[in-house]
Amino acid sequence: MPTLTDPQIATLLRPYLEDAPATLCAHLSTYLDLLLKWNARTNLTAIRDPEEIVRRHFGESLFAARHLGDCPTLLDFGSGAGFPGLPIQLLHPQIAVTLAESQNKKATFLREVVRTLSLPTQIWPNRVESMPESTQFHTITLRAVDNMAEAIESAAPRATHQLLLLTSVPPALPPTFAPQTPIPMPNSTNTILLTANRT
Repeated sequence: MPTLTDPQIATLLRPYLEDAPATLCAHLSTYLDLLLKWNARTNLTAIRDPEEIVRRHFGESLFAARHLGDCPTLLDFGSGAGFPGLPIQLLHPQIAVTLAESQNKKATFLREVVRTLSLPTQIWPNRVESMPESTQFHTITLRAVDNMAEAIESAAPRATHQLLLLTSVPPALPPTFAPQTPIPMPNSTNTILLTANRT
């Protein structure tokens, strides 16, 4: 028995993504159940309430996905339990998404979700800094990373077009990136979506 029904998930997502497709809600339901099961024995997210997970993790990630524009390749830097990278992949299956997560337990969980949902998503189970220098991505997303300034410094050389940040405070950006007007996150008093385009 799923934790939340597909229609319940669609209703919770409405502020972030109107009319979420039925297939997306079905995939998110499976993802949610996996996350709750794994979270009971390994700390993937501090949020335990299923509805709050749908809003904060799935909803905010899908809100970011809506603002991507044309994006052939994407790296989710410090993906954790897969946010925003996996919901982006589910909404935009044509994007070649790579999830970078150096913590072994979290990387193992990401592999399980990708396998269960038959996604083409790649997992990089190491630090982004250890990627070959030639490996680059159109867009790099950063959300709830430990040290945002350090992460941006590592991410910027690998982003050919844009950085997409889910954050509460607009961070300092390299001079090669121009920030766009921040977009307030629905149902949040402090989270913003900030896109910075390579100049």
